[in-house]
Amino acid sequence: MTMNAEAEVNGPQTATQEGKGLGEESLAPQQTRIMDPWSYLFAWLGGCVSIGTFTIGSGLVGTLNLLQVVVAIAIGCAVIGTALMINGQAGHKYGIPFMVQARSAFGFSGTRLPALVRSVPAIVWFGFQSWIGAGALNLVSETLFGYSNIVVFFVGFQFLQIGLSVLGFHGIKWLENIGSVFIIGSLIYMFFSVISKYGEEISTNLVNIEGTWGAPFWGATMLFLGIYSTMMLNVSDYSRELRHNVGPMRQIVIYANSILPATLFMGLIGLMVSGATGQVDPIKVFSSAVDNKLLLVITLLFIAFAQVTTNILNNVVPPAYALMDVFKIKFKTSAVLVGLLAFATFPWELVKDESAAGLNLFIQTYSAFLGPIFAILVVDYFVLRKQKLDLTKLYDENGPYKGVNWAAVIAMAIGVIAALLFSGISWYASLLPAGVSYYILMRSLPAAKRFME
Repeated sequence: MTMNAEAEVNGPQTATQEGKGLGEESLAPQQTRIMDPWSYLFAWLGGCVSIGTFTIGSGLVGTLNLLQVVVAIAIGCAVIGTALMINGQAGHKYGIPFMVQARSAFGFSGTRLPALVRSVPAIVWFGFQSWIGAGALNLVSETLFGYSNIVVFFVGFQFLQIGLSVLGFHGIKWLENIGSVFIIGSLIYMFFSVISKYGEEISTNLVNIEGTWGAPFWGATMLFLGIYSTMMLNVSDYSRELRHNVGPMRQIVIYANSILPATLFMGLIGLMVSGATGQVDPIKVFSSAVDNKLLLVITLLFIAFAQVTTNILNNVVPPAYALMDVFKIKFKTSAVLVGLLAFATFPWELVKDESAAGLNLFIQTYSAFLGPIFAILVVDYFVLRKQKLDLTKLYDENGPYKGVNWAAVIAMAIGVIAALLFSGISWYASLLPAGVSYYILMRSLPAAKRFME
């Protein structure tokens, strides 16, 4: 165990982490920044290849035309980029992860609530996307060798990802830098293959329809935004790795331009193939666009690889840091536990058609918590604390942030209610009620006064 890891486990500390090797992640304030702007952009590009984007694109068939979907994606990505920059400032400036950042708003014990909201969906999606990736590998094996056993591929695929995840951000940097080239090349190829194969159907079903610029359009912007809304909470886990000299506006450019290509290509592929064929299964969506066995294998390998790049960045780091904070364990142990927990999500059940309603309910439920937590963190850091944090207090379990800040919990509940009342635009609808109520409660609730000392 490193000196900084020991300090985090054993008690209050503010020592910075001056350097780190493979998998030596810590909750301590970090000065070492291993990602330059290009590495950071590639990391987000690889991490944003979400299978859910296909499904969202497919679900807009008959509601929006092609132009409206493009604009909806662009607006969603612009909002995402801005939100990521805003909430990532604390991590970028002070080198602290999300679990530490949230202490000033929720308290040491209260932080477990936003950690749960962020970690549970990550583990569920880790298992779900691993099953999708294993399905792609199984189809490759069946196509080339006639061997099919998805359980074997799922177990092997999961342990491969666990092995990569214990390398920490050094492994993420290596994986995403290499993988992004393959991902972009595959997406461009698939995009033009779909247009070439289904051009007439696309023109009839998606281009030459009126669509709408009303509520369904704005609901679509939130759908594309919602894919990444979990990452808006723990963006400090990543921004603490970005070099100090990258300013806020440049960060927005990096976020938007890494998320936009992946979302645009994948969303439009899902939209166009579904509009032409009615097919929504991501593997069948991809495979239907190719007529060559070699190209089909490459396409399926892309699907599998995309699950790795997304899982390692987005679905391992958040719950791993949460386990480190709650159980005082090292990152490598925590990353292994996250991978094993993903088995317990029973993804083979989640992918069944009869599970779709339950899965959608799960998504809607946890999504209602994301906007309120984001608003509370932003108001806490920018409005109440004027972008100034006392690291000594953030690492002192017996200091002013001890226990639970009920102002944050109550404000979150108010925001969740607003989100559920306006489920179509839940993330947008929850921001103002949660942020304003948190500010008022922090100024008026006696129990919250010590959090401002």
